[in-house]
Amino acid sequence: MKEKIFVFGASGHAKVVIDILERQGLYDIAFLIDDDPALKGTEFYGYHVIGGKQELLEVRDQIWSGIVAIGSNRARIAVAKWLTENRFDLVSAIHPSAQLGRGVTVDVGTVIMAGAVINSDSRIGQNVIVNTRASIDHDCTVRDGVHIAPGAILCGTVTVGAGSFVCAGATIIPNLTIGHGVIVGAGSTVIRDLPDGLIVAGSPAKVLKQLWLT
Repeated sequence: MKEKIFVFGASGHAKVVIDILERQGLYDIAFLIDDDPALKGTEFYGYHVIGGKQELLEVRDQIWSGIVAIGSNRARIAVAKWLTENRFDLVSAIHPSAQLGRGVTVDVGTVIMAGAVINSDSRIGQNVIVNTRASIDHDCTVRDGVHIAPGAILCGTVTVGAGSFVCAGATIIPNLTIGHGVIVGAGSTVIRDLPDGLIVAGSPAKVLKQLWLT
């Protein structure tokens, strides 16, 4: 019998995660969770939304594993933290068409979407999104809560800090370190290390704003 799990989230990103889980074939989705009270008791993508965090706690003895299907890094990290603190286990979702090289490690809560390529000895942290056709080359480190958007490219031996967002079609050249909480604009080319909390864009990427991280 397959393990029954929940999906936390009932929006566009959750559709993709649900599709991956169905194709992966490792789990049965028992129900969905969403903190929007208007969604309680509704159906989403063929599954029942039983409510929010309180309703999930009430069935803790029946279902104790799930995945967070929220696109926002900040919100996804916060929900994953709450789940862990309340003794829920996190599972990962890896699309069957994704290509993972030798020595790749993928931590819990992470979603790897269709056509993504992760090459040898790269390390992917917890609650990461590696989106459609993203490319992560050898010996990269992607820390917790990062989103690598569709078509983004990390060349070899790149490190991306926790909670950063590499937007669609961006490229990071080899051997660079991106700090935590960084946003790399769509289509940008990053050619030098970036400290924490920057918004950058352009080719080559230039600093647009310094964020105050908490």
